[in-house]
Amino acid sequence: MNRSRSVPPGGSTGPTKLQLSFQKLAIGAVAVAGGGSKGHSGGKGGGLATVLNTRGGAMIMKSVSIFLASGRRASAVSRDRSKSGGDRCCAGKGGGPDKDKERGRRESRRNKKILARMDELNGKLNPKMLEMYKRRTHFSKIEVEALCKIFRKLVTNASLNSKALAANNAGVIAKAGSSTDGIDRSVFRELLHSTFDIVTEETLMERIFCAWEKGYEGLPIRLEGWILGLSTFLKGSQAEKTAFCFRVYDLNGDGHITKDEMFALLRNCLIKQPQEEDPDEGVKDLVEIALRKLDMDKDGKVSFQDYQEAIAEEPLLLEAFGQCLPSDRATVSFLSTLQAIPPHWPPHKT
Repeated sequence: MNRSRSVPPGGSTGPTKLQLSFQKLAIGAVAVAGGGSKGHSGGKGGGLATVLNTRGGAMIMKSVSIFLASGRRASAVSRDRSKSGGDRCCAGKGGGPDKDKERGRRESRRNKKILARMDELNGKLNPKMLEMYKRRTHFSKIEVEALCKIFRKLVTNASLNSKALAANNAGVIAKAGSSTDGIDRSVFRELLHSTFDIVTEETLMERIFCAWEKGYEGLPIRLEGWILGLSTFLKGSQAEKTAFCFRVYDLNGDGHITKDEMFALLRNCLIKQPQEEDPDEGVKDLVEIALRKLDMDKDGKVSFQDYQEAIAEEPLLLEAFGQCLPSDRATVSFLSTLQAIPPHWPPHKT
C-alpha cells in the first residue's frame, strides 16, 4: 500500500503532534522487533513475565503505519475544511469562528480517543487513566501497569496463534482484527485453569467468563474489564466476591438462583459413581439442603438478598455450587508475579 500523499497547496508539510507521538511509538516497536530480546535470548521463557517476541513488534509497526497513513489523509481533509471555512467566514457574517472552534474541539477529542486506544493495545496507560484504575480497584499503580502489560501479551499471543493456525490449515480463516478484540474465552479458560487453579466443569467455566465484565457478557474481555474483574477476583471484599459468585450461579440472569439452576450446577460438578442407581436423586437432595440454607425468605428460590444474608452468616457457602474464585496459593503467586514485572517491561533497545 502506497502511503505517500501530496499536501494541499498552502498546507503545512511538517508532522503534527499526533504523528510525532506515533513515530515515537514506531521507534519503540522497532527496538522490540530488532534488539529488545538481546538481553534475554540466553534465558528460558516462563510465567507471564516473558519478553515480547519480534512478531509482536512487527504487528505494532503495521498498526502504527496504517494509522499514520490515515492520519495524513485526515490532516489534509481538516486543512481543506479549515481553509474553506475561513473563506466562508470572510464572505459572510456570524457563526464562522465558533464553528471552526467546535470543529477543532471535536478533532482534538477524536485524536485523544485514538491515542488512548493505541496505548491500550500496547499495554500502556496515560497517567490519568492509571490513577483512575488505581482509585477504582484494590491494585497499586505498579500492579495496574503490570496487568496492562500482561493483557497486551495475552492478546498478542492469541492473535499470533490464530494466524499460525490459519496458515497451517487452509480451511481456517484468521479472525480479522482479533488482536484488538480482547481476551477471548479460550485464552481466559486456559488462564483460569493453569494460573488460578480453577478446575471445574465446562458450564461453570463458561459462566465465569460471561459474568466477568458486566454489560459485556460473552464478549472478549477488554482492558478495563480485565483490570476491574481481577480486582474482585484477587483482592475483592466479601461483598464484591458475593456479587460476582451470584452472577456466575444465576445462569439465566433473572436475579434469582432457582432449583433448576442449582440442580444443573451441582449435577455437573458431582462425580458419578458406577454403583449409584439414580445419581440425580442424590443431587436433588443436595438442592433441597442448599435451598434450606440459602432461601432466607422461603419463596422457593434464592434472590441476591437471600444470598448476601446467607453468606454473611456462613461464608463457607460462598462457592456452594462450584469453584469460581482462585485458590489462596494461586492468588499469592499471581500477585507476586505482578510485583516482579519490571517497570519498563518489555525492554527496549538502548
